[in-house]
Amino acid sequence: MCDSVIKLALLVVIGLCLGGAAPEAVEIDVTMVDYRFVPDHLNFQHGGHYRLHLVNKGKHTHEFTAPVFFASAKIDNPEVLNREHTEIVMQPGETKDLFLTPGAPGTYDLRCSDHDWDGMVAGITVL
Repeated sequence: MCDSVIKLALLVVIGLCLGGAAPEAVEIDVTMVDYRFVPDHLNFQHGGHYRLHLVNKGKHTHEFTAPVFFASAKIDNPEVLNREHTEIVMQPGETKDLFLTPGAPGTYDLRCSDHDWDGMVAGITVL
C-alpha cells in the first residue's frame, strides 16, 4: 500500500513539473536603422510569452522607448532595460533579447527617445 502511494505521489509531482513548464516564447524581431524601426508596428496577444529580439543596424545609438508598455508587462529579464525600466538602449551593431508577457490589451507608443523628432516612432498593440 505504501509503495503504491509513493508511486502515485511521484507521478503527480512529475506531471506538475512537466505541465508547469513555461511555454515557448514567440520571437518578434525588430531592427533599428537610422531613423526607423522595422517593422514599425508590433502586435502581441495578451498573456502570450514573447522574446523581443532587437538589433541596431544603424550608425547611431538608438532607444526602444515604451514606458507604458513596459510598465504593464511582466518582464522576465529586466536587466536589459535601463534603470527606470522605460527603454532599452542599443549601441550600433548591438543585439539584445527581452523576454516578456504583455499586460493589458490596448495600444502603446514606441519611439526612439533620441530620434523621435526625425520620425523614429512606431506602435505596439496588445490584443
